[in-house]
Amino acid sequence: MAENQTDADLLRRAARGEESAFAVLYERHRAAIYRFAYRFLGSRTLAEDVTQECFLALVRRPEGYKPEKAALRTYLCAAARNLSFKQLRKLGVETLMDETPEPAMTTETPTPLQALLDDEISGRVREAVEGLPPLQREAIILFEYEEMSLVEIAAIADADVGTIKSRLHRARERLRRSLAPWMTERKAAHAAEMRT
Repeated sequence: MAENQTDADLLRRAARGEESAFAVLYERHRAAIYRFAYRFLGSRTLAEDVTQECFLALVRRPEGYKPEKAALRTYLCAAARNLSFKQLRKLGVETLMDETPEPAMTTETPTPLQALLDDEISGRVREAVEGLPPLQREAIILFEYEEMSLVEIAAIADADVGTIKSRLHRARERLRRSLAPWMTERKAAHAAEMRT
């Protein structure tokens, strides 16, 4: 069964033209690559393009992936990163600078008001993340959303772990400052509701 094979074995088979092996690889990793690209670029169309380009490049140049160096997911995220930065450059976004001037799942069914508030919070956080400089956005998306380790992120970003820690710290501080006025406003509104 192709589903039980390692990524390296499947890639070798896919490089020989076995479509079923490629399909298994694609299904294993497509969602993670798409999520990263979408959160990084903020565009479904661009994220779809980046995801497709990643997998096409993988099949065209399977020798580029070295299983002894990194997991395939890490390799694909690095490719998605490079393609995403390329897209940002096409859009005229500065990508070299590190500085520039989802709700928890519950088993309870949320009330309509709670669902609305959750959507509002999610939207505010998404906007704040999209407002981060690209290198900080990349670090926060890979660490918080994709749950990658600092070592994996460093491999993807071709940086050392200390640099990634620094980017995460700056991203979190920037998010805290960005969301603080809204959080203060929400707390005041909640306190007012409780008094009535």
